[in-house]
Amino acid sequence: MSWFKKTLLYCLGIFMFVFLSYLGYLDYTVRKQFAGKRWSIPARVYANPVELYAGHELNAKQFEHLLEQLNYRRDYHLSSQGTYYLKNNSVYLKTKSFTFWDTRQESKSLKVSFRGGVIDRIINLANSAEIAIHRMDPVQIGSFYPTRKEDRILIKLEETPDYLIKGLLATEDRDFYRHFGVSFKAIARAMWANLKAGGVVQGGSTITQQLVKNFYLTSERSLWRKINEALMALILEYRFDKDEILEAYLNEIYLGQDGASAVHGFGLASEFYFGRPLKNLPLDQIATLVALVRGPSYYDPRRYPERAKKRRSLVLDEMHRLGYITKKQLLSAKQKPLAIIARAHRSANRYPAFMDLVKRQLRQEYREEDLTSEGLRIFTTLDSSVQDSLQRTIQHKLTQLERRPRTDKLETAAIVTRRESGEIVALAGSRHASSAGFNRALDAVRPIGSLIKPVVYLTALQYPDKYTITSTISDRDIEIKGPKGKDWNPKNYDNVEHGDVELHTALSHSYNLATVRIGMDIGIARTAKTLRDLGVSREVDLFPSFLLGASPLTPLEITQMYQTLAGDGFATPLRSIREVVAADGERLQSYPYTVRQTVDPAATYITNTILQEVMTEGTGRSAYLYLPKELGLAGKTGTTNKLRDSWFAGFSGDYLSVVWIGRDDNKPSGLTGSSGALQVWNELMKQIARQPVDLIPPDNIEMQWIDPTNGLLANEHCEGARHYPFIRGSAPTQWSPCVETAVDKAKSWFNNFLQDNF
Repeated sequence: MSWFKKTLLYCLGIFMFVFLSYLGYLDYTVRKQFAGKRWSIPARVYANPVELYAGHELNAKQFEHLLEQLNYRRDYHLSSQGTYYLKNNSVYLKTKSFTFWDTRQESKSLKVSFRGGVIDRIINLANSAEIAIHRMDPVQIGSFYPTRKEDRILIKLEETPDYLIKGLLATEDRDFYRHFGVSFKAIARAMWANLKAGGVVQGGSTITQQLVKNFYLTSERSLWRKINEALMALILEYRFDKDEILEAYLNEIYLGQDGASAVHGFGLASEFYFGRPLKNLPLDQIATLVALVRGPSYYDPRRYPERAKKRRSLVLDEMHRLGYITKKQLLSAKQKPLAIIARAHRSANRYPAFMDLVKRQLRQEYREEDLTSEGLRIFTTLDSSVQDSLQRTIQHKLTQLERRPRTDKLETAAIVTRRESGEIVALAGSRHASSAGFNRALDAVRPIGSLIKPVVYLTALQYPDKYTITSTISDRDIEIKGPKGKDWNPKNYDNVEHGDVELHTALSHSYNLATVRIGMDIGIARTAKTLRDLGVSREVDLFPSFLLGASPLTPLEITQMYQTLAGDGFATPLRSIREVVAADGERLQSYPYTVRQTVDPAATYITNTILQEVMTEGTGRSAYLYLPKELGLAGKTGTTNKLRDSWFAGFSGDYLSVVWIGRDDNKPSGLTGSSGALQVWNELMKQIARQPVDLIPPDNIEMQWIDPTNGLLANEHCEGARHYPFIRGSAPTQWSPCVETAVDKAKSWFNNFLQDNF
């Protein structure tokens, strides 16, 4: 008997050692995760907020579309934040409070009136005062997720609506503040309630057990998992107080699925189902969220509204039975519709190509872990209305272009910036808006063709003693000697030699032979330096073919190059991010507007004047079939050998846009710059361009009348004379005979006038 007792005690000792060791392991696991950083919160990425002011070009329909993107809902009572209604060409709305990078903006009730396609005025409904400007909360365009695609908006217990706490206690764990993690009373009560109902209407797990299941364990159904759940619940209750446990539960509980991203916590669920903060929800909507706890898929209010309403009623009944709400509140809440917003897909990255650019720029300063777990808020430069216009235009025009013979399988890339700041407001890396694959805007390295020519001419114009806007250039056959007998004999696109032409004509009509002559004379290395000064850091091969765009660049590099041209020779780095803000509101990183002069402004001014001529008389003239001439557009087409690449880069007073069209397999696209990319550019700029190009001449620029027949000085009375800019001291000094003829004609007219009248 003593042997048996010894063996029993020995086994019991081993069991207790193993049990206590395992309990210690569970205790360590519980404390380590619960006491540390509990959740990886994805970074949220926002578009540039829309600012409303009188005169802003926006009609009521466009504004309503913006409100829909922001998940505002129609409500004629404006009973909560994020509601609006239309009446008599005005939009009445109650805005959402929002913390920007620079200020906290509280909710306001506004009336925005429209007239003639613009905002007429903005009225604060609280005091009937007119508001000069109002910044709307920004559209969330995506998130950067950790490996587990979970999303949540953290809430604090003290900020949680009382009805939510009472609803959870009534239906999930009424003894929460009295048990120690496991409630045998709750288990017995649930079994009895389910037996009476003939189905599962109540659960026996405590809130603590539910938290353990969600926070630490898998969804496996087994006795061992239930034992672990109970033990860890007891440990959690012993180590932490009730309020900490309840707050963690409010933020951890799984409440739905948004595409590939799991919706956790009541903070995000409120936004996901109702489009507004949790603190603003009425009783009926809070009860709907509580109803989801038992089964987010089964009670999904979008898919199964009747099930959701039935479960909501049960939640309300329990709250009333325990005295948490009155009979009147019960009946009123039961009569309310579910009022679920259309699926918002907050977590979806709506513009994957732009998001790719943002992430690349952020990686220069932040680790991947920071981007996917610290809850950063990233405010970008994207204008969602311009982005949507770009994507619609691409879809429409490429489908149209592919109707042409031998033109199919087209792909594209496009970038739009604000001319004055270099902020990227739209970016397309593919013809398919949702494509998250190869980003052609950033990574497609393609020959740029004639887009390089303004760089050649800009370089030449920096030497005014040799080249001016009216210098005569030979556009005749030229042969460049190469190594090992590999001579280069370029041709014009039309295979025609144009003889002696003026410099501005050679660029505006994109003559290859004249361009090569200028480039070889001024120097390939000097031209490459100008390219670097314009903001392109990529190394290029210094072969003669570089002068006609044989060296490949990406659309982003082209945009930077033309951004400096559009900036009058002042380089402005392209930006996709404005601010990065920590989860607690601390400003971590600003991306301010910076500018520095890198290219001679006078030479740039003359080059831009010629780029305007491209649009009126040269290869870009078809633009004015769609756009008003008052815009004074400047731009350049680009076409590569065998029509493989179609390019256009150009700007109005407010926007710069670069478009590339081609094929991924590098086969001919069948399109020139003007027949392909320019057509996309035209349709896009027709929608967004409003300000004309106003080129301001530097102090050392002087305007002179020139006789086009001989390139000599003229005046406005000379027939066909044109006004051209020259760097001071570089204009012709000889007068054209037309000046004397014009003076003689003026004298003759004056003498005839005197004779006829006196």
